[in-house]
Amino acid sequence: MNLSSSILGKNLQIHRFHRPQLEFSTNISSRNQSILGLFDRFPPQINGVSVRCSNIWLSADWSSKFSISTRCVPNSSSESLRLDCDSSSSSPEILNQKKASFVEILKQSNSLLPHVVLASTLIALIFPPSFAWFTSRYYAPALGFLMFAVGVNSSEKDFLEAFKQPTAIFAGYVGQFFVKPLLGYLFGTIAVTFFGLPTAIGAGIMLVSCVSGAQLSSYATFLTDPSLAPLSVVMTSLSTATAVFVTPFLSLLLIGKRLPVDVKGMISSITQIVVAPIAAGLLLNRFFPKICEAIRPFLPPLSVLVTACCVGAPLAININAVISPFGFSILLLIVAFHLSAFIAGYALTGFAFHRAPDVKALQRTLSYETGMQSSLLALALANRFFQDPLVGVPPAISTVMMSLMGFSLVMIWNKSKEKNMIKQS
Repeated sequence: MNLSSSILGKNLQIHRFHRPQLEFSTNISSRNQSILGLFDRFPPQINGVSVRCSNIWLSADWSSKFSISTRCVPNSSSESLRLDCDSSSSSPEILNQKKASFVEILKQSNSLLPHVVLASTLIALIFPPSFAWFTSRYYAPALGFLMFAVGVNSSEKDFLEAFKQPTAIFAGYVGQFFVKPLLGYLFGTIAVTFFGLPTAIGAGIMLVSCVSGAQLSSYATFLTDPSLAPLSVVMTSLSTATAVFVTPFLSLLLIGKRLPVDVKGMISSITQIVVAPIAAGLLLNRFFPKICEAIRPFLPPLSVLVTACCVGAPLAININAVISPFGFSILLLIVAFHLSAFIAGYALTGFAFHRAPDVKALQRTLSYETGMQSSLLALALANRFFQDPLVGVPPAISTVMMSLMGFSLVMIWNKSKEKNMIKQS
């Protein structure tokens, strides 16, 4: 028996045409009755909708070959409506799917950040003019934009919850101004004693360890654990606000040089880079949610571009210092310093907060806070208050390596979280 089907709208015709046919209204053999019974036991489907078949008859040609002709309709009126609407609604659905996929692509731009940071580093090394135009006057607006992105994706309740964790805030502060300076003093001493580098290089490494946390640490936390981004912002803001007193004291203690830091200038910088952008994002999210929904998908790719400029520019501007005869040795020491700080922040947090329900997320957050410093501030202090230009070499290299290592951890930890979620599901 040879069956063929053609679907038009909601009707299904199963038929076979032969030469002049003779219809039988007489008895049908049991074999052919079983064939007809297949439609009762296994009803056909159209687009996943079961249909029933009526007006079934057998016909035979002169060679006694039988064919089946049937008319199939949906089992219910709602299914009939669904079938009718399939073809008419396909175009809007396709458009919506394309729009959704485009938005998802924009939102997933953050996953490319480590690769973009690495690419910007290589481009700055190969062709410095590509980033040399991004001078220090653009740093504050760029970092402010990243903080604005954090504010748009947060709420005031998140920051109120952050202040309810004073122990975690204190732990982050200890990591910034106790653990990190100890590591800075250790690697600064190693640079002079074991590597035989000039004293100015050791002073530059120690200077990096004396400054406050980097605003990029808050953005890294936002990419890995968005719920803890407000906590990271509070930690970074506190360390930056108190750095006007702590950084000069630590520099005097470790380096033996008192740095006259501009208190008013640092407070103004905190307001412009952290407080005002985050407040603007929170207010926009609170009173104009539709605007936030419209701009939110475009923030990730723009943030990636801004971060790439913040990483590539210091390297391009200080390329002569980076490729100096001491460049490779300083690079190894800076990498070891930041790696030790990341590990110390992660391990000490796990030890101190091992009973916390979100201990892993807290470990990642404090690891960023301890491992990522405001190396741009250290570079500015080195250029302004130290006569030897070699003091500025470690901060210049630190700016690049700190960002590259921090956002590499973002990629590693996000992949680890995805694997854990797959295992649990």
